[in-house]
Amino acid sequence: MQFSLGFYDISLWLAISAIILLATSELLSPYYGRTGLLIEKGRLRRVALVLGILFLSTVAIRIYQIILTI
Repeated sequence: MQFSLGFYDISLWLAISAIILLATSELLSPYYGRTGLLIEKGRLRRVALVLGILFLSTVAIRIYQIILTI
């Protein structure tokens, strides 16, 4: 049994993970009153931004591949 994970699948996973982590970091904001959690908000936000940048780089690679095939 072979599980193939394509470039599109990785890009989609990165996008969904970044959105979920960014939403979570915003919900942990002190404005919502949930500051007693043990999750480091800064680290969570950095990981979300790194995943977002990786997603944007996969999009740039796909656009570059499309331009080369034309």
